[in-house]
Amino acid sequence: MKLTLIGLAFGLALHALSGFAQDAAYNQPYRPQYHFSPRINWTNDPNGLVYHEGEYHLFYQYNPKGIRWGHMTWGHAVSPDLFHWKELPPAIAEDEKGMIFSGSCVVDAKNTSGFSKNGAVPMVAIYTNHRENNQSQHIAYSLDKGRTWTKYEANPVIDLSQKDFRDPSVFWHEPSKRWIMTVVLPTEKKALFYSSTNLKQWNKTGEFASADTPGNIWECPALLEIPVAGSKRTKWLLFISIGAGTPAGGSGMQYYIGDFNGKAFRSDFKQGDVRFVDYGKDYYAAITYNNTPRKISLGWLNNWQYANDIPTNPFRGAMTLPRELKIVQMKKGYELRQEVVKEIRPLASDSFQWRGLDTKELNRSLDSNRIKGDVYVLTFEAEVTGAASGDVGVKVRKGGGEETLIGYNTARQEVYVDRTRSGKTDFKKEFSGRFVAPLKREDLANGRIKMQIFVDRSSVEVFVNDGQVTSTNLIFPKPDSQGFEFFGDGFRAVTIRNIESVWP
Repeated sequence: MKLTLIGLAFGLALHALSGFAQDAAYNQPYRPQYHFSPRINWTNDPNGLVYHEGEYHLFYQYNPKGIRWGHMTWGHAVSPDLFHWKELPPAIAEDEKGMIFSGSCVVDAKNTSGFSKNGAVPMVAIYTNHRENNQSQHIAYSLDKGRTWTKYEANPVIDLSQKDFRDPSVFWHEPSKRWIMTVVLPTEKKALFYSSTNLKQWNKTGEFASADTPGNIWECPALLEIPVAGSKRTKWLLFISIGAGTPAGGSGMQYYIGDFNGKAFRSDFKQGDVRFVDYGKDYYAAITYNNTPRKISLGWLNNWQYANDIPTNPFRGAMTLPRELKIVQMKKGYELRQEVVKEIRPLASDSFQWRGLDTKELNRSLDSNRIKGDVYVLTFEAEVTGAASGDVGVKVRKGGGEETLIGYNTARQEVYVDRTRSGKTDFKKEFSGRFVAPLKREDLANGRIKMQIFVDRSSVEVFVNDGQVTSTNLIFPKPDSQGFEFFGDGFRAVTIRNIESVWP
């Protein structure tokens, strides 16, 4: 057994992170330390993700008047690196015409909209205006890098006189020299495609539906073109958020891979081939960044089954880690891969490293060196094909009868996250549970499984085999539940790295 420990100080620093000197507004027991959450009040879907003049913009569904859903307005934050966020005043506010629901934002560099003045490049937001019995698509523009917004005087730009018609996702399609919008009829579970030369007048060009979709509604579409890894080809990826019927229960996300001809999307998947973006309980409404060559997504870290009741205060709701998206071609066809963006690397420091075969020795090393924490990334690699049955994995946030189990069951050939005893779970019956993702042994490279587990104060995000499978879940343990325990056989390598708080 080889053990490398960079000083006892790592364990002590990791253990003491909850006392890090920072603004008390960002230091509650369940406050994420490297995920975005608003200083106060409710948030849900990310909106208007766009990169412009050195800033990543995050707009998001926000209630400026309370900690539960309501009074939907676009909140606003900016970051140079997708982690260090500066929260700005709300961007687009509810008014007498309705609430401001989800949508997207583009940089109109060619001034196709005609909104530019004095050479300023317009940012144009395309969003759903919500009234009790009508949802329609509106636009607003900003000439000062998103700090102030003007609603278009001729809104709405699309109105089908329907109660449920929302969540426009817009991008520039260079081959057709058009803006393309994907928007959904939620209760019909149908995506509509529109095109425009100026962001003001739109023409419908096509539709997409799937007989295989579970659940009751479609929301928050995102359509983008992605190179196929290791080739000169590209494929089109369509994200759809669904209100129910996911593997973990409640809301979640599907994806499709196919082709887009400038008018409509066609899926490559055969009937019965249903793909989920994430197998955890808490990944919803992810969309992607405009105006950057990298394909980066961001989602809402919650589930509509209990979103209004999670035990956080004075905020409620957070964003997931930003993910870089890739498409790979396997024997079975094209698949999505997701990895946390590289910008997280400078936040990780100090390291506990272990190489060996003896799990008991690994746990003794953790105990003797007092390795504890609540904000870190843990990576392990283990051989799993040699065993006929059994589990291999790790318990995190362990202490006082609490623990979150993350592992691989070799008999069932599935990844799982078990938060049954993860801490506070009794605020809603749907919260507690064990959530699984299929992963066949034949799909494991060299008979090994690699897990990268990002732990924050109230969440775990699991990335298996470089994003082949992901599972995102909220947890609410006591602040002093900071232990680790590995279980099973086959471990070959373990690394634990502290992640700095991104709050000042």
